[in-house]
Amino acid sequence: MSRRAGAVALSSLLLAAGCAGQLDHFGRPPSLTPAGAPEPSVPAPAPQRVALVPPPPPPPATAATASLWQSGPSSLFGDRRARRRGDIVTVVVQIDDEGEITNTTNRSRSGSEASSVSAFLGLPSVFDTILPNGASLSPGISTEGESASNGSGTVNREEEITFRLAATVEQVLPNGHLVIRGSQEVRINFELRDLQISGIVRPEDISRQNVITSDKIADARIVYGGRGQITDLQQPRIGQQAVDLVIPF
Repeated sequence: MSRRAGAVALSSLLLAAGCAGQLDHFGRPPSLTPAGAPEPSVPAPAPQRVALVPPPPPPPATAATASLWQSGPSSLFGDRRARRRGDIVTVVVQIDDEGEITNTTNRSRSGSEASSVSAFLGLPSVFDTILPNGASLSPGISTEGESASNGSGTVNREEEITFRLAATVEQVLPNGHLVIRGSQEVRINFELRDLQISGIVRPEDISRQNVITSDKIADARIVYGGRGQITDLQQPRIGQQAVDLVIPF
């Protein structure tokens, strides 16, 4: 009875896990994540490498008497690049990867060995009288072996992703590097497209236009996906996933 109850509980758990995501857009468009809510699917880069301390407060903007010059990002000629917690930086993601790998392996081996006892204290002549017709000690041992193997493999991959995304500075590390995170959701009819990015950047890599490219982001985590009716059709059913998990062949 306990085994049956455990099987029922497991089936219910798998069913609930498979239906939880689809119930969000059952008969209606997928719901949008509230602005400013954290994105658990893209974890921020592990900050345990260095101890995090609150960033020092920025120096107050000062202006000389009777001067039109004002320092700081609010100035027309000031540095408008993100450098403090809460600042926004534009991230340009350009991924154009193409790889092709071809491997071919051929291996063969053959060997033979033979040994005989022609004279050993007269034993060969003695055994010739004892052994049945056709059997003798010459050759005494004879072995042959041969093996061969052929293998080949080919991998072709091509990926191209291009988009722009605004990210927010979440942390300022003691060495001055910035931990950024950004997300964007676009819903068209019953399909929601989700873009997410996080990583660590250097302030000097940010251009004067407050833009940084994805190849300058350390520990970059980029997600380009979504959810909705089209995505559901592209995924195997929860029952098929459970069967594939249990069956060992």
